[in-house]
Amino acid sequence: MSDIFGTPRPRREPRRGPDRRQRVLVPTLITLALLLFLGSIFTSVWTDRLWFKSVGYSDVFRSVLFTRVSLFLIMGLIFGLFVIANLYIAYRTRPDAAPMRRDDPAYRYRLALTPLLRPLAIGFGLVLTGFAGSVAAAHWDTYKMWRNSTPFGTKDAQFHKDASFYVFEYPWWRFLTSYSFALIVITVLAVLFLNYVYGGIRIAGRGPKLTRAAQVHLSVLVGLGVLLRAVSYYLDRFGQVIASGGLVDGVTYTDDHARIPAKNILIAVAIVCALLFFAAIFIRSWALPAIGLGLLALTSILIGGIWPAVMQGFQVKPSEPDKEAPYIARNIAATREAYDVADVQVETYAAKTTLTPAELAASAESRVSTRLLDPTLISDAFEQLQQVRGYYAVPTTLDVDRYRIGADQQPQDVIIAARELKLSGLQQSQRNWANDHTVYTHGYGIIAARGNQRGPNGEPVFVAKDIPQTGELETTTPPRIYFGEQSPSYSIVGRPKGATPIEVDTPRAGTATNKATKANATQNTYDGKGGVPIGNTFNKLLYAFKFAEPNIFLSNRVNSESKILYDREPRDRVKKVAPWLTVDGDSYPAVVNGRVVWIVDGYTTSNSYPYSEHRSLREATADTLTTSNSQTALPTDQVNYMRNSVKAVVDAYDGTVKLYQWDTKDPVLKTWMKVFPNVVEPKSKISNGLLEHLRYPVDLFKVQRDVLQRYHVTDPQAFYNDDQRWKVPEDPTAPTGSSALQPPYYLSTARPGEDTPKFSVTSVYLPNSRQNLASFVSVNSEATDTENYGKMQILQLSSGSQIDGPSQIANKLQTDNGVTQALLPFKQAGTDIQYGNLLTVPVGGGLLYVQPVYIKRQAAEGTYPVLQYVLASFGTDVGFGKTLDEALRVALGLEQGSTPDDPGTDTPTPEDDTPGSTTAAALLDDAAKLYDDAQKALKAGDLATYQSKINQMGDKIEQAQQAVKDEKAKK
Repeated sequence: MSDIFGTPRPRREPRRGPDRRQRVLVPTLITLALLLFLGSIFTSVWTDRLWFKSVGYSDVFRSVLFTRVSLFLIMGLIFGLFVIANLYIAYRTRPDAAPMRRDDPAYRYRLALTPLLRPLAIGFGLVLTGFAGSVAAAHWDTYKMWRNSTPFGTKDAQFHKDASFYVFEYPWWRFLTSYSFALIVITVLAVLFLNYVYGGIRIAGRGPKLTRAAQVHLSVLVGLGVLLRAVSYYLDRFGQVIASGGLVDGVTYTDDHARIPAKNILIAVAIVCALLFFAAIFIRSWALPAIGLGLLALTSILIGGIWPAVMQGFQVKPSEPDKEAPYIARNIAATREAYDVADVQVETYAAKTTLTPAELAASAESRVSTRLLDPTLISDAFEQLQQVRGYYAVPTTLDVDRYRIGADQQPQDVIIAARELKLSGLQQSQRNWANDHTVYTHGYGIIAARGNQRGPNGEPVFVAKDIPQTGELETTTPPRIYFGEQSPSYSIVGRPKGATPIEVDTPRAGTATNKATKANATQNTYDGKGGVPIGNTFNKLLYAFKFAEPNIFLSNRVNSESKILYDREPRDRVKKVAPWLTVDGDSYPAVVNGRVVWIVDGYTTSNSYPYSEHRSLREATADTLTTSNSQTALPTDQVNYMRNSVKAVVDAYDGTVKLYQWDTKDPVLKTWMKVFPNVVEPKSKISNGLLEHLRYPVDLFKVQRDVLQRYHVTDPQAFYNDDQRWKVPEDPTAPTGSSALQPPYYLSTARPGEDTPKFSVTSVYLPNSRQNLASFVSVNSEATDTENYGKMQILQLSSGSQIDGPSQIANKLQTDNGVTQALLPFKQAGTDIQYGNLLTVPVGGGLLYVQPVYIKRQAAEGTYPVLQYVLASFGTDVGFGKTLDEALRVALGLEQGSTPDDPGTDTPTPEDDTPGSTTAAALLDDAAKLYDDAQKALKAGDLATYQSKINQMGDKIEQAQQAVKDEKAKK
């Protein structure tokens, strides 16, 4: 063909549709992505089923899964079907003659949507069902608590409802209301859009015009939405009882006299407004509903917002202490009850600063068994002295427990750690899949040392050590640690009978470190009941997919007898079998009836206890241990009720998890015991061997400590004045620049009036704007003492006292002449000096401060801190020594071997050793002589004389300085 000019036209290629391969590729990719998504869900669910079966908690898995699936299907289908049904109604009632102008956006939407309307509706419904169902399934615990509510037996002062209504029922009704309102909002938006596309709503002239069908449909939907708003106003009334953000949490004067009455009025207005929308079905006009909606909005602003603000500003503020007093009293009582500090014993404590040597020494020796080893500093000593191999490790912060050891079998403070496996300690040449997951599978044994003793060179005095384990603290079974805080993510264990073991078990003596051959280590095959069997092909494929590791399926080390161990951290195991618990950040090992176990404290919490003050768990428990990651931080949950309701035990060998009821009165725990019958064993099942190692949990104590900073005050007027607020001191041993708080300390101490030291968790308070001490708080932590366990005592100092706080004491100890001179040789040698935890102990009507001092060579491989001195301070006296007894004697000026009643005749005084010199030169000569005498006493081990000489030397130097000033003044 050619054009009119005879020029041949270019040949046109026929138009082709999309490439067939592209048409096939897109659906294939979508299908694969969908299969991968569904496969990951199936893998997660099925492997969880296998895991729960392996630990004996299949009922928990089935109950949670059934509840989540039921909520997903029922609530999701209600949501999706409701929206789709309303869209169907809107589509069926669309006008027959819709505008067809091509410049109309609705017409273009209609052209695009009509051919795809059915698949789009199905897809939209499925997306809504999936999304809404997922939201509902996430509230399975709220639903379960509502269905199994347990009364508290206490009623709130405002509406006289049992606290269980707010803790268990209110959250579920609140969720249903919000869920339903969201359903109405999405339905209204969807119906509006469809009516706009198909002509039910036309935007022209003065405003949108609706067909009769669209008006009726939207009137019903909006009316239902306004009715739900009335229900929400009704629930808002109860919400004031647990609200936060006012002067105190809970109902205040303005809430009682303005906000709650405003909600009642708004309920009535909302119901009238809803009726007007329903009436629009018959009156064919939206004028009245629009007026009603405007009235609701205006009422909400005037009565719900402005009226309370005016009352607060002009009626409450001028007389706030008097107006709010009854509500403050409610808040104080409820908060103390919710955090279990209502029965705290507050005693006035004189805190004497001077005692006779006989009183102090007798009191300290007979009533205090003070822990000297600092569990935050001696981890390196445990590792270097008892690590045995580089692939073993202990945590950076060790644990404190009580054991009956020694000839008298009396309970003593013991620092304890499990010797766990640490894969990062292997040589790089040893790191491969087979070694990481089939050879190096477990740690071995525990390491324990006396808390109040030091070895000849400052090292710990071990009561459990070495491999195989020896010492006074014995285990009846091989203490292999397959489940611990540092265990690998997963290990594959188990071999057929007769097969050669491949797991490294115990290193043999006389071999090089970090080797793992049959020549230098014994082998073992795990025979515990823990772990998930993966001997069949199906389970191999599941776990290969779960861990994204094909070797699980391909390796011949995975055999018919193999088991896979995972989720091995004790806290994680407890949280998994009891998802309704908040778990303490510090799990600790213990030897119970000859077996190594991990003890984990579990809390039941709520954020809906009436009138109680809310606290962030993470903020309330933050201190130097959590900021340094030595202890796991709790979640950021806001709570206003907390109980240590469960004691959990995880076996270190087979991973068995057992939950024991601890707080037998806690309604929250009783509710969960209804939800999961036979999961929590009764308290009576706790053995005596386990009971000896249960302790008051540290995180609960931190939260209570945080609450009592203000809520130790019970008088509403004094509470409002807020001039008696306390604060937790900053940790004086924290790195420079850190403002982290001082952690609580476990130690054995006797309360005033008691003769026998009790294992306790302790802390101190300062006045809010000062650094001197305000009070000392302790909780009996001996679970065997059933009558007194958990009793909290506050020794409150008088407001006029000037007892030094931790920071002031730390400064005094570190700047003391005797201490600085004793540590000077170590500083000059480049040795790192580390100050341990500063303990505060009530002694003889006063307060004794004790702090260990460690030395450690700098920049040297294999070094560890050793306990060099113990510092002690009582009142203005400071002493130091190799033991607490020596430190006290130095503080008192006693010679070694003397007694308080017979202090000796050789204790020098300034008059004995020094002439009454007056010139500066003579005074400095005297100071130099005193220094020489002090050094001789130090070499001889006579620390009392050394301390005395150093103090005298300081006095001479000060006198010399004054003499110089006097001579200058005369000139």
